[in-house]
Amino acid sequence: MSGHSKWATIKRAKGAADAKRGKLFSVISKDLTLAARDGGGDPSFNPRLRTVIAKAKQANMPADNVERAIKKGTGELPGVVYEENVYEGYAAGGVGLIVEVTTDNKNRSASEVRSTMSKNGGNLAGVGAVAFQFDRKGQFIIDASAVTEEVLMELALEAGAEDVLERGDHFEVLCTLAEYDALSQALSDQSIAVESSELAYLANVHVPVDDADVARKVLHLVSALDALEDVKAVHSNMQLADALLNDIEA
Repeated sequence: MSGHSKWATIKRAKGAADAKRGKLFSVISKDLTLAARDGGGDPSFNPRLRTVIAKAKQANMPADNVERAIKKGTGELPGVVYEENVYEGYAAGGVGLIVEVTTDNKNRSASEVRSTMSKNGGNLAGVGAVAFQFDRKGQFIIDASAVTEEVLMELALEAGAEDVLERGDHFEVLCTLAEYDALSQALSDQSIAVESSELAYLANVHVPVDDADVARKVLHLVSALDALEDVKAVHSNMQLADALLNDIEA
């Protein structure tokens, strides 16, 4: 498995933990507000909003919460003004990190990310120091039981997908940023349930890690960053050795 596919597997496993600590609703709420702000509050004409609404339903987010978040984005209800920022840094072993933040206070989020990095064996890097090691792609994760590979391949490629990857219990569909909305629309039109979708940072340069202690330090830092209220997602270019994966998860 490639580094980013292992990372996707780890991120999927983390979903339940995010929900338990109450952060998932906060992340989805911000995504709803931003999607409505940028593309309007009608999901029929806003594929990105429709995708986030589907994610909210999968997370059992109350309908009232969804409606309020959308209305904040369209200006029908007062709310804070969110902005999106990206921080770059390094973890143990020279592993690169991209930290996506959605915040109403840039100074606060920058301070928290910097402090968390330094306390957990990482450090912030300058703009562009790490980003070249990642490609920004649309990424859709679809449960393997939801559709056959043949049907998904034909649909996705016709809608502009770059690749459809079989990952055992799920499919990973990748596309350019420009094709993200069209692919989201095509999947929705065919009632294919999307487990998760995002504009993700996928590693094009991988840092092999075959030391369990280093791997645990990286994962500990990622977990600490991910627990911050303003952090939406953390992306890593760590490539775990196959022999380590079960040991780390244990």
